[in-house]
Amino acid sequence: MNNNKSKFSDVDIEKNATADEYRHTNTNKTISCTNNNNSNSNNNNHTSFQLNDDYNFTLPTKKDSKQAETVKSRKSVACRVSVVLVSCFLVIFTLSTVTLVWYYMGWIYGVQAIVVAIIAVLGASGIWRLFGHWLYIAAVTGPRDVRALLRYLKLVVLVKRYQRKNVTIGDVFVNLVTKHPNKICFVFEDREWTFNEVNEFSNRIAHHFHSKGFKAGDIVGLFMENRPEFVCIWLGLSKIGVIVPLINTNLRLASLLHSITVANCNALIFGSSLTSAVDEITLPSSVGLYQFNDKPNETVKENALDLLAVMKSASADNIVNRDNQTRHHNKLLYIYTSGTTGLPKAAVISHSRFIFIAAGIHYVAAFSDDDVFYTPLPLYHTAGGVMSIGQALLFGSTVVIRKKFSASGYFSDCQKYNCTVSQYIGEMCRYILATPQSSTDKGHKIRTIFGNGLRPQIWKPFVDRFNIPNVAEFYGATEGNANIVNIDNKVGAIGFVSRILPSVYPISIIRADQNTGEPIRGPDGLCQLCRPNEPGVFIGKIIPNNPSRAFLGYVDEKASSKKVVRDVFKKGDSAFLSGDVLVSDERGYLFFIDRTGDTFRWKGENVSTSEVEAQVSNVAGYRDCVVYGVEIPNLEGRAGMAAILDAEKTVDLTDLADGLKKVLPSYARPQFIRLLTKVDMTGTFKLKKLDLQKQGFDPSAIDDKLYYLTSKGTYSILDRNVYEQINRGELRF
Repeated sequence: MNNNKSKFSDVDIEKNATADEYRHTNTNKTISCTNNNNSNSNNNNHTSFQLNDDYNFTLPTKKDSKQAETVKSRKSVACRVSVVLVSCFLVIFTLSTVTLVWYYMGWIYGVQAIVVAIIAVLGASGIWRLFGHWLYIAAVTGPRDVRALLRYLKLVVLVKRYQRKNVTIGDVFVNLVTKHPNKICFVFEDREWTFNEVNEFSNRIAHHFHSKGFKAGDIVGLFMENRPEFVCIWLGLSKIGVIVPLINTNLRLASLLHSITVANCNALIFGSSLTSAVDEITLPSSVGLYQFNDKPNETVKENALDLLAVMKSASADNIVNRDNQTRHHNKLLYIYTSGTTGLPKAAVISHSRFIFIAAGIHYVAAFSDDDVFYTPLPLYHTAGGVMSIGQALLFGSTVVIRKKFSASGYFSDCQKYNCTVSQYIGEMCRYILATPQSSTDKGHKIRTIFGNGLRPQIWKPFVDRFNIPNVAEFYGATEGNANIVNIDNKVGAIGFVSRILPSVYPISIIRADQNTGEPIRGPDGLCQLCRPNEPGVFIGKIIPNNPSRAFLGYVDEKASSKKVVRDVFKKGDSAFLSGDVLVSDERGYLFFIDRTGDTFRWKGENVSTSEVEAQVSNVAGYRDCVVYGVEIPNLEGRAGMAAILDAEKTVDLTDLADGLKKVLPSYARPQFIRLLTKVDMTGTFKLKKLDLQKQGFDPSAIDDKLYYLTSKGTYSILDRNVYEQINRGELRF
């Protein structure tokens, strides 16, 4: 008997055989029994029990049972009425609270309050016991997911509106010019370009090429360093429907020629600083050449036209697209990516795709139209050329363009130009953090930095030293549809997938062979989802004609097919296969692990081992070689290392360095060389490659001669002393 209460039915009573005494089996108390049936108590017909500590019990009769049932029924009705009244009170109280929060703090906080209220009601109702873990995750991640959902809905509304109106990038930009023609669009080396100036320059480009017979669907390559004219040129060409491949300025010889020819370029516009690179290749005679001079009166390459000179006579008025061939889903740009194998691949960027990428980061990372952006990233890549430049072309923001990245000049530039948002890649942050402390460290107005590859190890030191309130780390492939953003400063995370409503943005991590990237399928032939904390390959569901879910692929359709996996979660569906290994934690945060297959990332670029192997073998006299990526302490990505068979010890490292400089971009050149005296031909090539990769470049663990690429571009011996310098970060790569 607890809390001075007891029910007769809950008491186990046994009768003593020698006396009218009963003992409660759960206590040591004796209960005395007296039969009152013969008393004059007037038909009460009940038996009294007296506990020795004054507890009183009465055994109910049938009459008492009926009365008890009536009382119980009345109590039940009263209880239900009470529950209804209390529930009504809670609903009214909740609605009032949510209304006040919404009114005084804004609709975002109001929606979050609704989510919290729903979770509280579910918890109070007892459902918590059945779905406790799910509700806990929902409570923790709900505000994040709701905030992201609302931002994503803004994006969807914009994308649908532009799709319905069938607009192009040129259409959107001209509208911005009409609204504020004299607002600063670009800043470059202290020169300011207004929106009107950018528009007039692009119009001259459009009129000139239109007068020369260029039309929608034609292709003009652009091979220039960072500057506002770079954007003006492709923007102008887009106004007449010409597709513009943005060619990596690091490419030389075979890779440069491939990039021009694979895109089927009708013409090539190149900067005067890259004339020597164009001279080194032999282009088809059908490709017209235009040279953009950085300075007046510069010498123009033979067979090339001076672009600035020929466009002077062209009209600066807005061009009318008479043939009406330029549409929302038409191709706009080709942006090159090395992909997983082979030479650079031209990924297709349509007008709709450009809008989705630029607007996506704008809304999800909570940018403002009044922000001033700073980008030192190359404009031939998606990060700088679409994400940052798109803020000016689509939202009327000001973008500060730097020709080349400078670690010491990063925050001084941000302070000088009053930038509020700046862009990075992981290596940049490390270089900036290594600079001496300065007054500009916290003298800027940066409120958000965005980019990809910020290492978790330097995340907090970076934001603390430079006083960065918000980091919008993102992940996305140029050609892919699986794009995510970290919106709440979760250290090390590249984004998240909702654990509550994962179908809203259908991206997933599936089980796959981490060496080949091939999906691991179940008995039903379908792919298998990874559980939290289980690494797998990242995919994005493909939905044609949906800018957020479409996969436009490459110009090379065969290469595109390799990036699509079919029969994913049901027969007939398909998804973009990123080739990246990610892992998700319990709350849905995603973390980058590595790339699958024979590709590694260095200096913000994907490096194809098969391509590098071919070039190294050629330069080294067609010797057998293996190329792989090795980790360097405190550096982002993997540095290239080439193991070359040199049994006769005849490899000339000076010739090797000079030869590789001509055929490979700087980021693809091996940073380490290992000269092998023998190769185990009995094992598979893959196994040998993996063994070499595990051994790395530690001279104490390797008998072969090792060399490293110096800052002068030559290979020098790598001994124990040099190895320790590398590990201490004293040698820069």
